[in-house]
Amino acid sequence: MPKHILKTLTLGLLLASGIAQAADTVLKVGTTAAFAPPLEVAVEEAAKKGLKVELVEFTDWNSPNITLAAGDIDVNYFQHTPFLENARKEGGFDLKPFAPGVINNVGLYSKKYKAIGDLPEGAKVAIANDPINGGRGLQLLQKAGLLKLKDGVGYKATLDDIVDNPKHIEIIELEAVQLVRALDDVDLAQGYPHYIRLAGTLDPNSALLFDGIENKEYIIQFVTRSDYKDDGRLGQFVDIYQHSPQVRAALDKAHGSLYQPGWE
Repeated sequence: MPKHILKTLTLGLLLASGIAQAADTVLKVGTTAAFAPPLEVAVEEAAKKGLKVELVEFTDWNSPNITLAAGDIDVNYFQHTPFLENARKEGGFDLKPFAPGVINNVGLYSKKYKAIGDLPEGAKVAIANDPINGGRGLQLLQKAGLLKLKDGVGYKATLDDIVDNPKHIEIIELEAVQLVRALDDVDLAQGYPHYIRLAGTLDPNSALLFDGIENKEYIIQFVTRSDYKDDGRLGQFVDIYQHSPQVRAALDKAHGSLYQPGWE
C-alpha cells in the first residue's frame, strides 16, 4: 500500500478515535441550586443526543470557581461578570466567560408604597452592601430617577459616585440576603426575586421597578479556564441550553417572567 494512502488512513483512524473518545468523556458542569433545575433538563436533552454531561451542584459561591480552576470540572454556571471579575481579582483565578446564559431580574420593592413617585422626601432605601451587588442597586435607583451617578461608573458605582439626590433619600447598606427582611423598616429596598419567594412575605412579581437586559454585565455566564479548548461538547451543550424548548419550559417554571435570555 502506498505510504500516502497509509498516512491518510492512519490520520483518519486517529481522528475517528479522538471523536469517539470525546463522545465517551463526561462533560462536568458545576452550578448552584438556583440554576440547577433547567440545567438538569439540559443534561437530559443532551443525553438524547449522545452527549454525556454530569451536573455537579455546589452549596456556596466559592467552591465552583475553586473546583473549576483545579480542573475537576470543565465549566461552571452561576456567576455574572462583576462576580467573575471580583473572583479573578481576589482569588487569582485564571477563568473566562465561554457563553451567556440568562439574566435574573432584580427589583425595587416596597411594602408601604405602590409607585416610585409616592416615596416621600428623605425616604429610607436599602441596597446591598457588597461591591458586586451594591452597584446594581445604585443603577436601579438611577433608573428609577431617585439619584444620578457619575457618567460611566456602571456596576462599579459606590455611594461616592452619587452626584445628585433630588429627594434626599437615605441609603442604607445591608447584606444582600438581609434586604428582604428590611422591608418592614424601610420605604424601599433592592430585592432579589429568589429571596423574596423564599421569604414568602411578598409577591416576587410586585417590584415597583425591575432592571433588565440593558445591564448585560449581570447575565449569568458559562465560565471555563482561560486555557480551555472546546472539543465541541461544551458548545453543543450550551446550544441545547439556549435553544431547547424543554429547557425554555424549565426556565419559565423556575423563574417565571423574572428572567430574560442573555443570548437573544
